Amino acid sequence: MSGGIDSSVAAALLKEIGHHVIGVTMRVCTGDKADTSADTAPAFITDARRVADALGIPHHVFDLRDIFHEKVIAPFCQEYRAGRTPNPCVLCNRYIKFDALLDKARSLGARRIATGHHAKVTRDDISGRMLLRKGRDRQKDQSYFLYALTQEQLRHALFPIGHLTKGEVRTE
Repeated sequence: MSGGIDSSVAAALLKEIGHHVIGVTMRVCTGDKADTSADTAPAFITDARRVADALGIPHHVFDLRDIFHEKVIAPFCQEYRAGRTPNPCVLCNRYIKFDALLDKARSLGARRIATGHHAKVTRDDISGRMLLRKGRDRQKDQSYFLYALTQEQLRHALFPIGHLTKGEVRTE
């Protein structure tokens, strides 16, 4: 949970349809304060915790700064220095959210990870492969940030707001 509207509505929708939901927030920025207590936590952690409390779900914060630097920041800097324009979100989704964070969530008993991405994932009945699809709101579609996810990662991904427009997310 980022504390924003998309991840908050995603959690609420899953809880509403009967899923056992836990909130997890990742700390990835080196400037994030180490303390996550209510008085000194960064605003995004406070916001996520507030939403989790309102939903009546447990909330956990995981420190992923080291792996984020290794898998996202360092490669980004290397590519940028080489004159290329990398997209750090692609690396973050593949190596942090749908790998390291999923592993942490599994330690709490989670089987899947849900995010507030405006995207969809479906299963092809013939091949059995998971298919990444654009979200309903073409102006907010985020499937391109997820293109590097593996089949295994897509099998464990939920995108509860992918069928909604941003306006509908705001009214949920």
